[in-house]
Amino acid sequence: MPLSEIQTRVAAAATAAGRAPGAVQLIAVSKVQPLTRVVAVLEQGHRLFGENYVQEAQGKWPDLRARFGAVQVHMIGPLQTNKAKVAVDLFDAIHTLDRPSLAEKLARLAQDRGTCPQLFVQVNTGAEPQKTGVLPADADAFIATCRAMDLPLAGLMCIPPEGTDSTPHFTELAAIAARNGLAGLSMGMSSDFEAAIAAGATHVRVGSAIFGARA
Repeated sequence: MPLSEIQTRVAAAATAAGRAPGAVQLIAVSKVQPLTRVVAVLEQGHRLFGENYVQEAQGKWPDLRARFGAVQVHMIGPLQTNKAKVAVDLFDAIHTLDRPSLAEKLARLAQDRGTCPQLFVQVNTGAEPQKTGVLPADADAFIATCRAMDLPLAGLMCIPPEGTDSTPHFTELAAIAARNGLAGLSMGMSSDFEAAIAAGATHVRVGSAIFGARA
């Protein structure tokens, strides 16, 4: 599906939800996509991308940024604490802050560097044991812990369970964000981004619908 069609659908969903133009950012998820496909999207003018793996992003984006200019890259996959230093130098935002040890590491790095990427707390809204993220019942306390470390929290992120209605998960994430005074909501993917926008998403993460199926 062409990038322009996804952009049109994002804009239409935002309008239908009474959202202001530009209220929703489209993250093109370029993980494990052939470089030719990523370059094609860059050549169409898109400048916001998402990656799941630090090493892959490290090998891809420095050259592409040098070539295409002001590109933003967001970390949307699980982040190992031992790769946090590389991540804060590489990414403009990290959507997967999910545990105290990672928060402590990021806080130390932020203090040393004087800057920090935008951070989203990942909430495991489906309480799935195979997924990372804080449980909804623990989210308020974890957000308070991160704020006590002076971490720049931009919002929350979730990945609803596959094969279920995503809307209740989006609604729950929005409620947690609202009561904690957080504006950012990173939620919605290729199959459900319009429902996420209706529920208040500020960032939608769309991969296969833009780039095609991964090899």
